[in-house]
Amino acid sequence: MPALLHPLTTTASGSDVRVRFCPSPTGLPHVGMVRTALFNWAYARHTGGAMVFRVEDTDAARDSEESYRQLVDALTWLEIDWDEGVEKGGPHGPYRQSQRHDIYRDVLTKLVDAGLVYESYSTAEEIDARNEAKGRAKQLGYDNFDRDLSDDQREAFRAEGREPAWRLRVPDEDLTYVDLIRGEVTFPAGSFPDFVLVRAGGVPLYPFTNPVDDALMGVTHVIRGEDLMPSTARQLALYDALIKAGVATFVPRFAHMPLVLGETGTKKLSKRDPKADLFLLRDGGFIHEGLLNYLSLLGWSIAPDRDVFSRAELIDAFDIVNVNPNPARFDQKKAESINGDHIRMLEPADFAARLVPYLAQAGVIGEEPTDEQRALIAAAAPLVQERMQLLGEAPGLLGFLFVDEVTYADDALAGLPANTGEVLVASVGALELVPDTEFTAAAVQDALAAALIEGLGLKPRVAYGPLRVAVSGRRVSPPLFESMELLGKPETIRRLGALVVRLAQ
Repeated sequence: MPALLHPLTTTASGSDVRVRFCPSPTGLPHVGMVRTALFNWAYARHTGGAMVFRVEDTDAARDSEESYRQLVDALTWLEIDWDEGVEKGGPHGPYRQSQRHDIYRDVLTKLVDAGLVYESYSTAEEIDARNEAKGRAKQLGYDNFDRDLSDDQREAFRAEGREPAWRLRVPDEDLTYVDLIRGEVTFPAGSFPDFVLVRAGGVPLYPFTNPVDDALMGVTHVIRGEDLMPSTARQLALYDALIKAGVATFVPRFAHMPLVLGETGTKKLSKRDPKADLFLLRDGGFIHEGLLNYLSLLGWSIAPDRDVFSRAELIDAFDIVNVNPNPARFDQKKAESINGDHIRMLEPADFAARLVPYLAQAGVIGEEPTDEQRALIAAAAPLVQERMQLLGEAPGLLGFLFVDEVTYADDALAGLPANTGEVLVASVGALELVPDTEFTAAAVQDALAAALIEGLGLKPRVAYGPLRVAVSGRRVSPPLFESMELLGKPETIRRLGALVVRLAQ
């Protein structure tokens, strides 16, 4: 390691690794946030270490309990479990920042006693005026003016009724760390001024509370997005102070994950983009195995020629040092394709059970299916498991099995050939001859092939297309003959006749 690294940088490995996921409960869980949780979790599970889940909920204007519950729901659905934190407890609680103010006050007192922070009375207007008078750009911000105030000057400010903020005395030296993803990074001396830890009135700020919580919770590896990389300099400076004050015993390792870009690959994936909304992805039919697999590919890969793998394989292979620093693009089609691969890996009974909520949500079945409906879903599920990419496709593919009257899609009707009536009448005649007790997919196929392919001399696409529309109302459906078997002879013939009547109107 470079000589400029802090000598107390952690060397934790294996079961000594401790990571954390520490979101603010604002808005819905989004892809970038969940990817952060996933990479922390995968690294903890790979090393045999521990993951802490705490919540940074000190922004009363934006934080909400509803958002907090959604965070817990999101991680629970994805089966990203944690070892200590909210909902579970542990030796370093409370795990919500809003409940840790006494802890922050105690840490500030230790920093004050060690002479590592100081009172600052400068207002924003005063800082701007001093910068202007000295010809300094306003963007440079605070000028460390209050660092060397005398006791008399501080007393005079207090006499005016001013309350001080508390600023950290930033070391006048380069700060260097080795990013586990990006390599060595150095922040030159003087690249940022003394910064506020606690506002006037005693309000602790993120640059203070976040590292303090990490230090007190023994976090060894800080894995987060690259947008937070600039704040690392301040965290290194604060860690140095926390160690000197006896609050911390080591500096953690840092790893900054690549940005997640939108589908165009030119802009960061917006939190407002529907594709970034975890629950919209779930509602659309992603299963947790498929989405977990895809999200892990946003900056990492298990092998150059392999995209689909299990949760266990992810844990076995994942190492944060193998994450690519280049931006990752969220590719909806690839995500759906991988999800489809995982759907096909499900056991048939599991797959059938997962279809129920989507069929119920669409009103195809009731919230609590009947025994007959469950049996029909179980029988129909194998017909579509090989062709579905999203569970949300279930109502469109299987809905026709549960309705009394078929609704014909406009494109399906528009694509019917001129001889549709002849095909339907011939099909009814052929199916009438199949005994009710022998109305199987194989028998149906034989009867229809004899009547339409051999009898009318039609090609299969022309012969069976009208039958598919009559039975399902769609151009695309589960396998035709198996669908007819599930519907049964009377219902199949009734639907063929109903389309004849519809075309005659």
